[in-house]
Parts: sequence; C-alpha cells; structure tokens
Amino acid sequence: MRTMTLGLSRLRYEVRGYFRAGDTVFFTFLFPVVMLAIFSTAFSASGPFGARPDGSGGVDAATFYLPGMIAAGLLLSGVQNLAVDIAMERSDGTLKRLAGTPLPVLSYFVGKIGQVVVTSLLQVVLLLVVARVLFGVELPTDAGRWLTFAWVYLLGIGASALIGIALARVPRTGKSATAVIVPITLVLQFISGVYLPFTQLPVWLQNVASVFPLKWLAQGMRSVFLPDGFQTAEAGASWDHPGVALWLGVWLVAGLVASRLTFRWIRKDA
Repeated sequence: MRTMTLGLSRLRYEVRGYFRAGDTVFFTFLFPVVMLAIFSTAFSASGPFGARPDGSGGVDAATFYLPGMIAAGLLLSGVQNLAVDIAMERSDGTLKRLAGTPLPVLSYFVGKIGQVVVTSLLQVVLLLVVARVLFGVELPTDAGRWLTFAWVYLLGIGASALIGIALARVPRTGKSATAVIVPITLVLQFISGVYLPFTQLPVWLQNVASVFPLKWLAQGMRSVFLPDGFQTAEAGASWDHPGVALWLGVWLVAGLVASRLTFRWIRKDA
C-alpha cells in the first residue's frame, strides 16, 4: 500500500512535469495531432483512399490517416518520451538523488508508466475529437471494434513504455538522448505504414518493419477505424489479429526483460 501511495504521488508529479515541458508536449503529445491535420488537409482534394476502379467506396484522408497517427502517438508517448526523459534524469543526477531516498523502484515506475498511460489516453481523445469535429470522420459504433481498440491499445502502450525504459540506457548523455532516440522513432513511422500505405513499400522493407511493434500497432488500429474492405491492402490480405496480439505481446515481454536488465540507479534493490 505504501509503495502504491508513493507511486500515485509520483504519477501526479510526472504528469505535471510533462505538461510543463513545452518541447515534450509538442513533439510527443501534439505532434500526431498536427500531422493528422496536415495530411488531412494536404490530401483532401486527392479523392478517396482505397476507392474502387469505378470511383465508388474509399475513405477520406482524415479517416485513412487517423489510425496511423494514433499508433504513432502511442509509440512517441512510450518509447520517445520515456527513453529521453529517463536518460536525462540519469545524466543530470536525478536518479542518483532518488537512489538516496526511500522511494521504491516500483513506485518510480508506477509514476513513469502511469504518466504514459494518462497522457496517451488524453492524446487519443484529442485525436478522435479533432478527427470527428474538424474533419467529419465517422467513428466506429460497433462495440467489437472498440474492444479490439482496447486490447491493441493496452498491448501497444505497455510494449512502448517498457521499450522506452530499456532504450534510455542507449544514450551516453542526456544531451544526446534526443539525437539518439528521435531518429529511431521517426524511421519506424515511415516504414510501418503510418505515413505511407504499408504494401507500397518494398517487400524487404515490409519484412524489416514487421519485426518491430509499430507495424503491428498501426495494423491493429487500422482494423478498428477502417472498413473491412481495407484489409485486402494489408500484407496477407488480412487484419491478422492473432499476429498483432502475438508480436505486441512478444515486444511487451522483451521490453520487460530488457528494462529489468538495463535499469540502474545505483541501488541494491534496482
């Protein structure tokens, strides 16, 4: 109980600190919203995406890009946010100072991962509101689709957060954290079907992207927000929910093991 109480206190501290950092808010919280607005506006006159040869069917640009931006937002909230934040805390001595306090390791991570969950949920809500109100996107009304959204979100945000904790060990200094982590997340967005239709990429690049979680996270989100006819444009012509669950689960476990092995703050119980 004491550990969870300290964790919730740490969560409030982390959320306040997150929204007070303007660069973090823009590049992790607002960035997917800005990109959704840009792509929806830029391609609004190019005709429906996925239309049949006779011009029927298809969806508008905002509907097409919404699931990819939600997936990218989860990646940024977990991987980029935590990797950079923890690397900077290690570099500026914050972790060393926390090691001298009674704060349990678990409470520290309750605060960090809780902050990721809270901010990512707010981000998803903001994306849905912008898509519906500004661009007229029709959101799903089927409870089954929202159930799919729930498990894809939970696996995706869990894997992203744990990968971010593990990657925080990669930058040698806090100053280099952004330069090291941001290119990783940016490349993954371009090869995972966030900005470009996945099957338009070369087969070898599709195979590379399929190893990483963002491809499966974006595919799972597309299955929620796009009509079923769009699954024919996926690799294997299927939403492949078992594959989505399997790969996100693998990365969740791998992130948990890697973060446990790599995180240190000079403390015996770390």
